[in-house]
Amino acid sequence: MTSPTAKTIQIYLPTGEPRGIRIAEITTRIVQAVLIPRSDLAQGKSRQELTLPRVYFLFGEDEEGAKPIVYVGQTEDARKRFDSHNKTKTFWKTAVFCVSKTQNFTQAHIRYLEWHCMQKAKEVNRFSLDNGQVPETSIYVPEPMEAELLDVFETISTLVSTLGYPVFEPVSKTAGPTSRFFIRSRGCDATGELVEDGFVVRQGSRSRTEFTASAPDSVHSQRQKMIESGILEERHGNYFYLQDYLFPSPSSVVLGASANGWTEWKDLSGATLSEIHRETNEIDDT
Repeated sequence: MTSPTAKTIQIYLPTGEPRGIRIAEITTRIVQAVLIPRSDLAQGKSRQELTLPRVYFLFGEDEEGAKPIVYVGQTEDARKRFDSHNKTKTFWKTAVFCVSKTQNFTQAHIRYLEWHCMQKAKEVNRFSLDNGQVPETSIYVPEPMEAELLDVFETISTLVSTLGYPVFEPVSKTAGPTSRFFIRSRGCDATGELVEDGFVVRQGSRSRTEFTASAPDSVHSQRQKMIESGILEERHGNYFYLQDYLFPSPSSVVLGASANGWTEWKDLSGATLSEIHRETNEIDDT
């Protein structure tokens, strides 16, 4: 992706409900993203935007897995497609579809965007992709059209993320050594960093396999989900992280214990995550 630049995004609430149907757009771009909660599907299907060719996403949670799920699709008949998904796909809670405000998306446009979105979602690996096998190559589009569609994708990525689904954003964006924290005790050798929406344990980290007696059930269940999802692999009596993994907060799952991640994670100088990001950022009221 290109480097982020400042931008203004307009979000319209057609029903007035902040958690209901939402329409997002960058006013200077041609793409419009419409979010429809599954509970509002009947009302959402009356939207005029559903008559336009589009690429769309279904988002939901996996009760058995460790990551949220996304399905990527494209269609020229959204109402019929959503009726089908409502019957056959149980995981999704929210649909987001992206259309051209100038109504110039063709079948070639949306087929290429569908393929590119699947490729990027698979590459970033932040969500589990529900599409099955992803084709290695796209349909042919002329080079000028491809350049235009890659620019459209950047807008789609920004809008979908703004609506709460950062499916195309890597979980870790920083690379500087000063931003990294470590747990190197009790059989663990893990590296992580604080990011915008949680705490990332980096690929290659080593975690202990044993649990302490005080470890809560949530630690047991979280680790089991990560094993079943292929995030953790057991080797020689330890678990290794096969990919970067985002926790919603600084996690002590690597320790298999009831512990405070804010004080367990430390930088190279021995300062805790709490000392650096909590205590030094407190406002002095005196």
